[in-house]
Amino acid sequence: MSVVAELPLVGGGGEPVDFARTIVSHGVAELAPNRLDLEKRTLETTRPVSEGARTVRVSERNGHARIELAGGRGGERIAQTLRATVAHMLRLDEDLSSFYVLTREDPDLSWCDVGAGRMLRAPTVFEDVVKTICTTNTAWSGTRKMTAALVGNLGVEAPGGARTFPTPEAMAEADEAFYRDVVRAGYRGPYLRQLANDVVAGAVDLESLNDPELPDEEVAAHLLALPGVGPYAAAHVMLTSLGRYSRLVLDSWTRPTYQKLSGARRALKDATIERRFERYGEYAGLAFWLYLTRGWVEDGLPV
Repeated sequence: MSVVAELPLVGGGGEPVDFARTIVSHGVAELAPNRLDLEKRTLETTRPVSEGARTVRVSERNGHARIELAGGRGGERIAQTLRATVAHMLRLDEDLSSFYVLTREDPDLSWCDVGAGRMLRAPTVFEDVVKTICTTNTAWSGTRKMTAALVGNLGVEAPGGARTFPTPEAMAEADEAFYRDVVRAGYRGPYLRQLANDVVAGAVDLESLNDPELPDEEVAAHLLALPGVGPYAAAHVMLTSLGRYSRLVLDSWTRPTYQKLSGARRALKDATIERRFERYGEYAGLAFWLYLTRGWVEDGLPV
């Protein structure tokens, strides 16, 4: 493998970035076209470039994220694209230093200031929204199969055979039978197809939701208006893709996990859980998520 770049693992405020905790920051991070090796602590991903697609392996070396090309020709133009893509995915532009000021005063979360809390995101909001829709009302194995089918059938092939996540155009061109019989998306199929069509037609601009000037409430309203996106999915996209951390992702996994970790003897009301993290303000959802996922690097992602 040839080294494309080495990016300093430093956040926008000069704070450290924990590479391992970033690549296993949430379950969607392991979905195709990403491939995680927790033992070696590497992220492999296949992404579009000017000459089709390339697969890269990202690992930590001496405080840097090393990006290695897994196959195919490189060149400076391709290298620039891959550097920018990986830096975006790792959120190296984000400043979490003010969040760490708060965690240092919380015995349950003081460990975070080693650089935990950066949510791995896809290069596009579209990809993260599609993957989040594929997590709704299904087992995790079902989510993996759906996203693998989308990538395997509609993605651009890179040297070595791996494929990218499909473009909105590719997803819009696929017919209903593809989503029903190949992706086996169930009720989500029409939602995915409609979302792709709306993006291609310009009726929906998901990438504009990255604008930091937009208030959280406006972003949430845009997400909730999307086909197949409810309160859980909107909160999930805001946390993992858009870097908006005020909302807690409360679902069938997070609620009982919090109950267990907190030592509560019975199920807790959402309002009770929210009060625990109220002091974190705009970072309440991030603090909640880190409380739940502290063991993921050592123990692995939950199945």
